[in-house]
Amino acid sequence: MRKAMSFLKNNGKNNIINDDNKETLIFPTIDENLHFIKDALYETNDLKTRKITFNGIPGIIIYLDTMINPEELQRGILIPLSQVSPFQNIEDIITSPELTKTNYVNIAVTALLKGNSVLFLQNGTEFYVFKTQQIHPRSPEEPENEKVVRGSHEGFVGKLNINLNLIRSRIQNRQLKIEYYQLGWESNTRVALVYMEEIANPSLINELKKRIESISSDMIFSPGYLEEFIEDKPFSPFQQILYTERPDRVEAHLMEGRIAILSEGTSDVSIVPVTFFAFFQTPDDFNIRFYSGSIFRLLRFFSFWGAITLPSIYIAIVSFHFEIIPNDVITVVKGSIENIPFPPFIEALIMAVTIELIREAGIRLPTPIGQTIGIVGGLIIGESVVNAGLVSNIMVIVIALTAIMSFTIPSYEMSNTVRLLTLPIMIAAATLGFVGIVFCLMVIVIHLCKLESLGTPYLAPFAPLKVPNLKDSIIRLPIWMLNKRPKNIKPQKLRKQTPSREWDKNEE
Repeated sequence: MRKAMSFLKNNGKNNIINDDNKETLIFPTIDENLHFIKDALYETNDLKTRKITFNGIPGIIIYLDTMINPEELQRGILIPLSQVSPFQNIEDIITSPELTKTNYVNIAVTALLKGNSVLFLQNGTEFYVFKTQQIHPRSPEEPENEKVVRGSHEGFVGKLNINLNLIRSRIQNRQLKIEYYQLGWESNTRVALVYMEEIANPSLINELKKRIESISSDMIFSPGYLEEFIEDKPFSPFQQILYTERPDRVEAHLMEGRIAILSEGTSDVSIVPVTFFAFFQTPDDFNIRFYSGSIFRLLRFFSFWGAITLPSIYIAIVSFHFEIIPNDVITVVKGSIENIPFPPFIEALIMAVTIELIREAGIRLPTPIGQTIGIVGGLIIGESVVNAGLVSNIMVIVIALTAIMSFTIPSYEMSNTVRLLTLPIMIAAATLGFVGIVFCLMVIVIHLCKLESLGTPYLAPFAPLKVPNLKDSIIRLPIWMLNKRPKNIKPQKLRKQTPSREWDKNEE
């Protein structure tokens, strides 16, 4: 195999990029070069052009508007070209040391992906590459609801172009395709679909496009509006679209073959299709050793089911199945509840409503006051209701554990699902005891088995069972063992890495 070699030759005012590997040489006409670049970038919608005339010769400036700084393009290229005198050279006009030249179209495409602008003149023999990359000074703060211990601390903002720039900066690949939509008759909200052209399943892409294009509304200004138009089962309590504000998380899902939906004015990015297990994964799972990541992920699953069933189990035991309480504990439980005027269900309902009121107050109030509300609710209200004999000590402990378990769920939307499902299971437990709890859980599991996200099974890889995909579901195996993408979304490229650690087998 020939070794590719690149070198820069400084001639005083510019650098010439050359390459002796088998690249596609520049075409003589503007249309041929532009057609090649569009095909190389899969007709992405953020590829823009600007026609110019230089010394009577037609030319074109090509750039990705999600990657460039418009002011730098205007100041460094367009204004100097508009003030050109006859028979001047481009090197004499553009005095920036960042000007480079190349004879290869593929190198020009790579330069575009890095945030450069490319100039070509009709019948020319080289591309002129200008550095116009957009750099966004950002604070190191990450999204408040998706904090991690290790890894990136970047977060999306409320500007669509900046968010797309953050994604393109992480995935500098020509397969990354962006398609724009204008939704809402009156709001005219810009929405962008982002996916990897040669990885994402074309049928999923077409289905999502069909659903988006069918939206007929005068106002689409938040992900919540868009979600209810495109999700499979809008009346399901379970979230079918994953929201994130982290570029690294979007990058990971795009590389697996999923599709990201971004809209102007919000920092939330929607990911489709997703499974039930995606809501319990965090970037920390992959930034720590797989033993720890698997244990913490199992803890989140346990917390989900525990938060749903713990109050109901307590109600069922106290109301119907008192005999299963150990003899050493039965005296404590009896002494706690014998003077309470309400049945266990009413106790749990009072405490659950109180917890929800405290949580909502903490969210809506300014941060310093919200912290005060938490202290007031946790200490004063909790202690007062016990001293007043309205709620038992054990019920306070049960509800507190339930709240803590719900806080461990990484997804705010799935946490809301826990809050919704707790009440009907409590009613079933108060009516039928353990039989009611089992019946409700069976209904939930059956619903999960039937649910889909953009036509993809929601409970995959368990229903239907795909044993290879279990490597990254409830637990996480080492990254070097995760050689294939999830089969449930049917990506075009199933293998994502070659078998790793082959060196380990060759050691003596």
